Amino acid sequence: MIRETVAVVGASTNRSKYGNIAVRAYRDAGFVVYPVNPRAHTIEGLKTYPSLDALPVDRLDRVSLYVPPAIALQVLDQIAKRLVREVWLNPGTDSPEVLSRAEELGLNVIRACSLVAMGAR
Repeated sequence: MIRETVAVVGASTNRSKYGNIAVRAYRDAGFVVYPVNPRAHTIEGLKTYPSLDALPVDRLDRVSLYVPPAIALQVLDQIAKRLVREVWLNPGTDSPEVLSRAEELGLNVIRACSLVAMGAR
């Protein structure tokens, strides 16, 4: 069985933050989860990566962003270097600039809460 993959950009060690809740929700849903946070070594027992460029895979089913728009803009170019099926811009992540740049890069953007879409509470 091939499991879907997701990188959670803005993954957090703080269990009350959405970036941590997303890591747990994706893991519990059976995804292979790659938490991305430049200041953490592990999150919820998973090895954490400082950037998307540091991930050990070239292809991802999903990248879910939990970062402010200024950081999202910086990450879009890293996303475009990989084969990514969906880029989820969670509430608070998108801006006109982020959306414009994502369109320029040809990314398949979904503007919605990935937690709600997965049925997580």
